[in-house]
Amino acid sequence: MDYTWDFQIVIDNLPVLLRGLKVTLQLFVIAALVGVPVGLMLGVARLSPKRRVTLPAVAFIEVFRNTPVLIQLIWIYYAFPVLLGVRFTPFFAAALALSLYTAAYCAEIFRAGLQSVVRGQWEGAKALGMSRARALRRIILPQACQRMLPALTNRMIELVKVTSLASTLAVTEVMYQGRLLSSSYYRPLEILTVVALLYFCLIWPFSFLAARLERRLALR
Repeated sequence: MDYTWDFQIVIDNLPVLLRGLKVTLQLFVIAALVGVPVGLMLGVARLSPKRRVTLPAVAFIEVFRNTPVLIQLIWIYYAFPVLLGVRFTPFFAAALALSLYTAAYCAEIFRAGLQSVVRGQWEGAKALGMSRARALRRIILPQACQRMLPALTNRMIELVKVTSLASTLAVTEVMYQGRLLSSSYYRPLEILTVVALLYFCLIWPFSFLAARLERRLALR
């Protein structure tokens, strides 16, 4: 079947796609800056010997890991106003859902990383008079971070791609703009090809820098 590619429409509407890419980047940054620290707290809580600390953390992690992120987006946007009486903007609802989703997965990454550090490290820190929090910050976490880096890198890459689901809430990120232009000009192949290239340009530098950092840490 003959098909004539025409990227002139994409060139004419490139500013629209770039505005969408900016929103995608904003969603990613917010979800990463919120999700990673919350995930660390949940991962530490997951390892607590106190059940009143462990059980809520486990419940949160299991709920957000075992339900589709698309359902989480829709539920937070439509159900929270009914339960709390507060209506969120589509962007805020998407950022909140992606942050909680990221936190749940990062919690398991942190838990596995912390458990990979031998028990003797904890005991040695305790023998030096360190509190559990200080030992975690100064001894355990720096060692665990080197081992968790590949998993965290993959999780951040996945987060960039998952931001495309925010288009279901009419968040004007790059996928939403691409779908809108496709339905307006009936040139989905050209437009969505460029959208894919924009995602690649956003993700690849992050992957490259993470790989460089992994090699540097391995040498150390």
